[in-house]
Amino acid sequence: MDKLIDDLIKLAFAEDIGDGDHTTLCCIPADEMGKSKLLIKEAGVLAGVDMARRIFSAFDPELKMTVYIEDGAEVKPGDIAFVVEGKVQSLLQTERLMLNVMQRMSGIATVTRKYVKQLEGLHTRVLDTRKTTPGLRMLEKAAVKIGGGVNHRIGLFDMILLKDNHIDFAGGIENAITRAHEYLKEKGKNLKIEIEVRNMDELEEVMQVGGVDRIMLDNFTPELTRKAVERIGGKYETESSGGITFDTLREYAEYGVDFISVGALTHSVKGLDMSFKAC
Repeated sequence: MDKLIDDLIKLAFAEDIGDGDHTTLCCIPADEMGKSKLLIKEAGVLAGVDMARRIFSAFDPELKMTVYIEDGAEVKPGDIAFVVEGKVQSLLQTERLMLNVMQRMSGIATVTRKYVKQLEGLHTRVLDTRKTTPGLRMLEKAAVKIGGGVNHRIGLFDMILLKDNHIDFAGGIENAITRAHEYLKEKGKNLKIEIEVRNMDELEEVMQVGGVDRIMLDNFTPELTRKAVERIGGKYETESSGGITFDTLREYAEYGVDFISVGALTHSVKGLDMSFKAC
């Protein structure tokens, strides 16, 4: 995972700087020193401080970062999260990448915290999904955790999730589950198996076949969710997904599901407003 992040930073700098930041190079002497502060301009949850450290260090190890507010803290307009000192050329060339990352991650953490607070007092946890920005998944999922949410699977490699298309192509629920177990045994892998069901009939078939760790109730109404949770009776973990909004989130949770997956945590989030200003 660290290598993916290192590669992302290298690619992002190559994309932004190309053969040189000619604006900075033309007007700022190479030996000029200065400092800049990260100024918060909107209330929310701060995320990406650790990534900022990595970005500054990757570009110029001599930059000195003094942190006043760490990841996960709730911030307000006027707060100063950190100050960075060093070569002015380095401050200017790292500014945009650092801001892009921190605004995106803080936006995700802020929305996640809102969903998490909506479920206070209940055992249900908020999950993210794979509906992430290509190349930024590790950062976006880290932001979900900072906001208090839980990561689902990271990608296609760390869990088996038998969704509707897998089941249909495999020829049914029993075939899909059986093949999953055969595959894991053949490959010597120990991965959890989750299966998606679209109605109570499919749920009943899964209950008869067994061999899974979690059942995803896809696009179930709140009332069907109640019935499904009662039928499962704690034998398997339960997850609600599809068609759930912030306003209906708690209703689903009150019927006892263990997890609710929310694509909106990552796929359509507004970045948190902040700026990097000379000081």
